[in-house]
Amino acid sequence: MCAVTHEDVRAAADRIGGHVLRTPVIEVADGLWLKLELLQHSGSFKVRGAFNRMLSAGELPASGVIAASGGNHGLAVAFAARALGARAEIFVPEVTSPVKVTGLAALGAHITQTGAIYSEAAEAAAKRAAESGALMVHAYDQPEVVAGQGTTGLELMEQTGGVDTVLAAVGGGGFAAGITVGTAGGGAVGAAGGGGPKIVAVEPERIPTLHAARRAGEPVPVEVSGVAADALGASRIGGLAFEILSGDRVESVLVTDEAIVAARRTLWARHRVAAEHSGAAAYAALLSGVYTPAPGERVAVVVCGSNTDPATLTTD
Repeated sequence: MCAVTHEDVRAAADRIGGHVLRTPVIEVADGLWLKLELLQHSGSFKVRGAFNRMLSAGELPASGVIAASGGNHGLAVAFAARALGARAEIFVPEVTSPVKVTGLAALGAHITQTGAIYSEAAEAAAKRAAESGALMVHAYDQPEVVAGQGTTGLELMEQTGGVDTVLAAVGGGGFAAGITVGTAGGGAVGAAGGGGPKIVAVEPERIPTLHAARRAGEPVPVEVSGVAADALGASRIGGLAFEILSGDRVESVLVTDEAIVAARRTLWARHRVAAEHSGAAAYAALLSGVYTPAPGERVAVVVCGSNTDPATLTTD
């Protein structure tokens, strides 16, 4: 039995409802929707999982909460901690963008920048949590975090009336895994199966955590590089995510950095959606033809992050 159920996602929606935004969905073409999760508090979906983890814990320790992050999860944890009156300590790697570090400081987080990539910052954060007794809020591999992220899928299905396919970006996998569980049992009229819409899990070619794990039959380490490394820079898929995303409903695809950059520019040029590179990754699969919908297929693309320098929207 999966460690995260559809009922867990519904419970999370009730728990966090007063703390997060119901982000809009726009239909940009016949049968094609964009779920604008980049308009969420702190600029990404991550705040959903952060609030659910903290509120599920009951009374937070005096030492507060701690997290490791490429940036977006840290911003979410800092935002949620401030809202709940708790101290937040965030560990970020050197690859984290200055925009995100500045945002963490503005939210009052105690910041430690250490390690070249996320996994090294995560090791330092885990050690600090063990010493301080702070509540660890994992970026993607805790049931409460996955369930919180899954509330995005619940909203999406309600707002569109059901779709056949959802495209979502994958780093550590908690977001796509949550959406997979959150959309279970739903789908457009005539959708194949009945267990929910197909999930297209989109990763950069240069950080293929899920793709490599599915080929190996278990989570395996991968090298981390490329334009989306600050947000999709996990070096190994999470255990919960691998369990959920190994199912038949999930298709794993890879996109190039060039396709991500082009998708980010197109989101801005066509729709005035200011996404960061990770936020444009799912759209890149559609725009580049890596995933091509069938005639009449109802498709939703989740645009998941906006923590970027707007000056780079037409130059990167």
